[in-house]
Amino acid sequence: MKIAMFVGAIALAVTAPVSAQVVLNTSSWMPHSHVLVAGITIPLCDDIKSATHGRVRCNLLPKPVVAAPQTFDAVRDGVADLSFIVDGYTPGRFLLSKVAEFPFLGDTAEATSVAYQRVYDKYFAKQNEHAGVKVLGVFTHGPGQLFTATRQIRSLDDLSGLKIRTGGGLVNDVIKSIGGTGMLKAAPEVYELMSSGIIDGFVFPKETANSLKLIPTFKYVTDVPGGLYNVSFSMIANPAKWNQISPDDQKAIQKLLGEPLARRAGRAWDAADAKGVEAMRTAGIVMSTAPQAMVEEIRKRTAHLEAQWAESLKVRGVDGIAALTELRREIQGQQIK
Repeated sequence: MKIAMFVGAIALAVTAPVSAQVVLNTSSWMPHSHVLVAGITIPLCDDIKSATHGRVRCNLLPKPVVAAPQTFDAVRDGVADLSFIVDGYTPGRFLLSKVAEFPFLGDTAEATSVAYQRVYDKYFAKQNEHAGVKVLGVFTHGPGQLFTATRQIRSLDDLSGLKIRTGGGLVNDVIKSIGGTGMLKAAPEVYELMSSGIIDGFVFPKETANSLKLIPTFKYVTDVPGGLYNVSFSMIANPAKWNQISPDDQKAIQKLLGEPLARRAGRAWDAADAKGVEAMRTAGIVMSTAPQAMVEEIRKRTAHLEAQWAESLKVRGVDGIAALTELRREIQGQQIK
């Protein structure tokens, strides 16, 4: 009798469905100490593991599987299962994301990120511009500012002849419009470029002064109220790996994505920006606010970029002006709260 019960138990164990653990191989082209990883990716992964009771977890790889510009293709092709991308690192590929990159949008990453996610959901998601991957959420970094080594920027004339590192996307057009010479380079390359004197300055949110250890390479930062630019990020996953997750666990994870992810990312970046400001003060970096005359000149020289972008969307049936207007309204509403 006991033998029969034992055999029966083994049979049940063999035939019963097993809920296999799904491991998301997660790649990052930024240092694991950077806010994109420590403040956004790792906390998201922790919550995914918790929400699914360990059935879905991340495996943060020690090194990136590819360089930053190739990350989208790597996730699409299953070389990695989860990562983040800068849409502008592949010029011409992502047009809609430029909505979140114009000057003077907002003073906090949380406000711009939440607003961007809402506009993305309403206007852009159905365009499927990120075809081939599952978009988990979109967000921006903090307002991008101007960092220089050789001279303080008090007017656009001071930019003349300076080589400025840009990160791709609309900021390339912004720098060109205001008289700088832009050089498209990924974030991890900036320290070497500045240290060797290949570039004279760079545009970044304030957190990078600290997180990328750039403080020894520059002397001045010019703060443009509302930001000189922003950068659009997308958190993406491989669709085949996503489909290995059970429907119930997908539902649990989905609660962490979209606007909750955008808000998480924005808050983390705002906190990192505050640390960057403190580090610059401690180091004696000269921090100044762009004079009003300079701000107005930037506004004047970059105004055409919005019209050009909106015109380029008409072939897709997207009302760019409406999307940008709504984005600004959403940002204003978020900043008032």
